[in-house]
Amino acid sequence: MARWMPVAAARPAMSLPWWRWLASTDSLTARLIAAGEGRKFQVCLLRQSVGDVFADEAMALGIGRRRYAWRREVALCLDGTPWVVARSVAPLTQLRGQRLEALGERSLGSWLFQQPSLVRGPLEVSTQPPRFTHVETLWGRRSRFQHAGMLLLVQEYFLPAMADALALPSR
Repeated sequence: MARWMPVAAARPAMSLPWWRWLASTDSLTARLIAAGEGRKFQVCLLRQSVGDVFADEAMALGIGRRRYAWRREVALCLDGTPWVVARSVAPLTQLRGQRLEALGERSLGSWLFQQPSLVRGPLEVSTQPPRFTHVETLWGRRSRFQHAGMLLLVQEYFLPAMADALALPSR
């Protein structure tokens, strides 16, 4: 099971530049575009499916381990290089016509942050790599979003390419 902790509890182990990325509650898409300084931003859809979820995801969403959910995995790229990989999970019973499957290569954040009733839960962080793809990561973060009766868990993992491009420390 992934080990997640409140972002504030991890603060002593992270540098100020990483704190600014991991503790921010605004749109990661917007932050990446700004930090990219003219680099072309692109969402690369890795996988989208319906199926069961990891135990820690089920617990975070308050659903049974074997309940089906919508799952979407993407890479957020700048000039074709992945900087972040992300996984979003929502219980099928709560989607209520949100048509998230139609996002394609549009960023989930570009949709989420336009919703007037959006509520974001507390941020949690982890230094463990994601289980949905085999990449080296420096930090991961996740939070729950609530909108119109729907819960959505969004997990974002920051890659070394981003740290290198932005001259961020390793932690």
